[in-house]
Amino acid sequence: MTTDAIKPRPGFSLTQYAVCMNGIVWREGLRFLHQRERFISALVRPLVWLFIFAAGFRQVLGISIIPPYETYILYEVYITPGLMAMIQLFNGMQSSLSMVYDREMGNMRTLLVSPLPRWYLLFCKLLAGTAVSVLQVYAFLLVAWFWDIEPPHIGYLTVLPALLLSGLMLGALGMLISSGIRQLENFAGVMNFVIFPMFFASSALYPLWRVQEGSPVLAYLCQLNPFTHAVELIRFALYGRVNWVSLAVVGGCAVVFMIAAAVAYDPSRGIGRHGPAGGET
Repeated sequence: MTTDAIKPRPGFSLTQYAVCMNGIVWREGLRFLHQRERFISALVRPLVWLFIFAAGFRQVLGISIIPPYETYILYEVYITPGLMAMIQLFNGMQSSLSMVYDREMGNMRTLLVSPLPRWYLLFCKLLAGTAVSVLQVYAFLLVAWFWDIEPPHIGYLTVLPALLLSGLMLGALGMLISSGIRQLENFAGVMNFVIFPMFFASSALYPLWRVQEGSPVLAYLCQLNPFTHAVELIRFALYGRVNWVSLAVVGGCAVVFMIAAAVAYDPSRGIGRHGPAGGET
């Protein structure tokens, strides 16, 4: 992707850019409101882990004192940040599904033929999806509060930047993957190939020192997994602290995935060309 491709094009004011962003975000918001089952399904998965699996694993996986915790914690407290990240992971993939659908239905043509830069249009869509995922995460935290999972009160505020950054990274990854999916029917298989390895090969459900005891190779792969760093970034932020390594990894991956997605959705140079206006050839 050249430098010229990411510079704002002359002739457009900040107001026009703002109107474009408002239109895309508003459209995604309306789509979310009209798909109430999407909101419910986003909460069912983490709540099943929190209320059922955590109860069964509590005695098996005792959690020692590890940062950012200052005392022994229950298993359900430990997995809460991982479940928050899981909501964002599934939402990012769900948002990418909508892009595959729009491309098949021809709606993507309206978006990609806009005179505004393509990278900006995709960023607006990514930002809208991230905002939806943040709302879902806070809804999950509200339910978890009734289950006596109460991080420090300031944590509900300090975790917001971490949620935004991790949401952008996971959404950009989903967007990049969707650029190579030609048919809607292929989406489920590809997503399962991405979601489950990323989720289970991470620190979402168990600390890495326990993985290290069982398999050093798997522990090394978990450390290379960007989702692990998204979980740890959220975990530390929820307790008012910063994991600088995770911050650098998540921020760097978000930029790389976003640039790659912008290139991939360029019909003239992108991978998996879809025709001159984003439709199937």
